[in-house]
Amino acid sequence: MEVILDRDAFLKGLQMVQNIVEPRQTLPILANVLLETEEGSIRLTATDLEVGARVSIPARVMGKGAITVGARKLAEIVKELPAAAVALKVGDNAGVSLRCGGVTYKLVGMPPDDFPPVVPASPTAWLTLEAKTLRDMLSQTSFAISHDETRYALNGVLFSLSGTEMRLVATDGHRLALVSVTRNGKGKKEADENKAILPKKTLGELGRLLGEGDGDIGYERGENHLFFQVGDRMLISRMIDGQFPAYERVIPKGNDKHIEFERDRLTNAVKRVALLSNERSRAVKIQIEKGKVDVTSSSPDLGEAKETLPVEYSGSSMQICFNAQYVLDFLAAVATDVVSLELKDEVSQAVMKPVGAEGYDYTYVIMPMRV
Repeated sequence: MEVILDRDAFLKGLQMVQNIVEPRQTLPILANVLLETEEGSIRLTATDLEVGARVSIPARVMGKGAITVGARKLAEIVKELPAAAVALKVGDNAGVSLRCGGVTYKLVGMPPDDFPPVVPASPTAWLTLEAKTLRDMLSQTSFAISHDETRYALNGVLFSLSGTEMRLVATDGHRLALVSVTRNGKGKKEADENKAILPKKTLGELGRLLGEGDGDIGYERGENHLFFQVGDRMLISRMIDGQFPAYERVIPKGNDKHIEFERDRLTNAVKRVALLSNERSRAVKIQIEKGKVDVTSSSPDLGEAKETLPVEYSGSSMQICFNAQYVLDFLAAVATDVVSLELKDEVSQAVMKPVGAEGYDYTYVIMPMRV
């Protein structure tokens, strides 16, 4: 195997796939990146058996073949190389030589035979999604996933396609974030109903794949894997094998108290008041009166805090308590200037929504605290 390729393109590809590689692996081969020649390019693949990444880089191929090399060390080396063409050649006993400018490295590689196969995708089944839309949906839901490893099905985001509707849902049992949009991607418009739970690691890698662009992303669901593709980059992920809870049942329908807030004012009030909240519970109280809302907190060790916000409200008085961080997570995820809080009573779940959002429907359910 012998190829010549651009150093910057090589580094960009390595940085994408090396994020998949975990520092500690049960199988040594999983710490490596697989390098394979193709027609006019070299393909880089990494996997941890749950999530995989693959990217093709233009190259002048003078000898076909494949090799695996330590992903992180290879990326470190290429990062320090001068901006020039890189010559990579595989010699005897899986030895790999790199030459760039006047620099030469000789690395110890491993034969590709033991590298786990990464399931291929069939291009005929691709659906097209808007990258920006999916990126926004991830930011509006992924913060609500559970970090309790015993609740395996909640350690990811439910990704659902039905017809032209795309929906993402996440919950940790204390709050639930749901966002749905009408899919406007090019290509195949109608999608058969399918649901899959995206693992936590996949969410981070998918965010990197989506980047900052506003183009399209290809999506395909296989038997046990999901595929996301942007240009010559592909992310492959296993689905979480579990039953996502019937989340529709926890979305309240009879919340008759409706209050609207300026998002920035509510954000600042909760941040300021939470400074004196109990460090364990992070509880803030929302005291609702005619024409105003008092946001308060107290701690025997720290003291008390209170901030009053004027609101348009003429209903009955009530008090409810929330985890401050749960409220702030929602406020950071929405872009509208105004948000609403819908309540029933002190013990029932509340609903927060952006007011005036265009193009998507976002519902945030938050359980009250008893303190």
